[in-house]
Formats: sequence, structure tokens, C-alpha cells
Amino acid sequence: MTPATARRSGARPDLELTGVSVRFGGLQAVSDLSLRAAPGRITGLIGPNGAGKTTTFNAATGTVEYTGSVRLGDDVLDRWSPAARAQLGLGRTFQRIALFDTMSVLDNVALGPEMLDAGRRVWRHAAGLRRERRAELAAAEQALDRCGISGLADRPAADLSTGNRRLVELARAIASPFRFLLLDEPSSGLDAAETERFAGLLEAIVDERGIGLLLVEHDMALVRAVCSYIYVLDFGALVFSGETADVLSSDVVKAAYLGRDALAGEVA
Repeated sequence: MTPATARRSGARPDLELTGVSVRFGGLQAVSDLSLRAAPGRITGLIGPNGAGKTTTFNAATGTVEYTGSVRLGDDVLDRWSPAARAQLGLGRTFQRIALFDTMSVLDNVALGPEMLDAGRRVWRHAAGLRRERRAELAAAEQALDRCGISGLADRPAADLSTGNRRLVELARAIASPFRFLLLDEPSSGLDAAETERFAGLLEAIVDERGIGLLLVEHDMALVRAVCSYIYVLDFGALVFSGETADVLSSDVVKAAYLGRDALAGEVA
């Protein structure tokens, strides 16, 4: 199946990593990791700083070399480039917000569907078909409305608060026909009220589109609110997985975050 065919099929795939390992010289960043994130729900990937969470995302999207296998639905992605994986419908956001500050919010969001098609229809891009541009802008406007920030459409991205920049980045992702999304610390920089609003937005997107989300997040309140299943990494290895309540009450997970000495003192 080609990326274009897969996207047009409308199927909502799962994302599965099997025995994925990533090494940087002498550092084992991810070690024999297997996980499955299902469509129609939000799956958490948590762990302390340096646990290998972003590296896992980089392996899934093909931006680092890895061993093992990555599958999206029925498609094994291991020989596919990052661009081909995106065209298949695997999208992501980043820890560092990647917006073009001199461009308007609307144009930043419209870049999502435009970049997804770049390289597939070169002659059409060269021709600058007005119909395609209208479709991209319409998708961007709908995404801005869905995220509740339509009023910011004409403002330059440089003028936005951190919370609104995060919403613009999410709008850009949902303006594109992605079938699965990887979100890397999307609540970073948000206050409690913005995080609560963001949580509701993530749940609504999953309910409406039926896609799966794999969420890397340090805010445990957000994780508890939206995730139905969680995988926990420590030093690149999977140390625990399960339903949210079981994970967040686990001594193994507490030890990974607090250290075993701190946990012993807490229990005492």
C-alpha cells in the first residue's frame, strides 16, 4: 500500500513498536522496547528526563536509526523515510514549538496539509493551483475553530503566548489528514487552566476522528485525565505498563521518578 492509498482508505490504524533499540555510540538510548498504541484512545509514554521517550518518537518517525520494527496498521515502516511515514498518516509535534514567527497563525496552520503533500505532486505545487490552496486554508480555518483560536488567525505567530503557540501547533497537526499522532510534551509551558482545556481538546479530537494518540508528558494530572493505558520508560527500557490507575500507583513507577531512597523515605 502506498502512503497516498493508505491515507485515502480512512482506516484508523494502531501504532506498534516491536523490539526497538536505539544506540548512540556507547549510549543505549532505547533498549528492546515493544509497545502498542491503539486507535480511538490516548496512550501515555512517561518516564524521567533522559528515559528515551523522545528517542522512541524519533525511531517511530524514522529520524534516527534503530533496530527492531515499527508498524502503522498493516504497514511495516522500517524502510520508509520520515516523509513517507508522514504521508502515510503518522504525525507528530515536538518539545520545542516549531512555528514560523513572521507568518500569520493561519498560514502556519495551513503548512500542515501543504507539507504533507509536498513531493508527491510536484507539478501541482509548481502550478500553484488555487483550488488546493483554498482547501488547505479551509482545513486550517476548521482546525483553528476546533482549537478555539480562530480569532488569532491573522496575528503573527511571534505575538502569541506559549499556551496559544501550543494550540497553534496542535491545530496544524489536526488540519492534516493524519491517522495517528505522536505528541511530545504538548502541555509544556501551559498553566493549570490551559492544561485542563488542552486535555478536553485532546479527548474531543480522539472521539471525533477516532485516531490514536501516543502522548509523552511530564504533567501527571494531564496523563491521569486523558490516558487510558501507559508505558513507563527508565534508562531506555520498559519498566512498567498497564491501565492508568495501576501505573500511577505502582511503586516501580514511583521509584523511577523519585529514586528508590526517596521512595523508601516516603513509605517510612
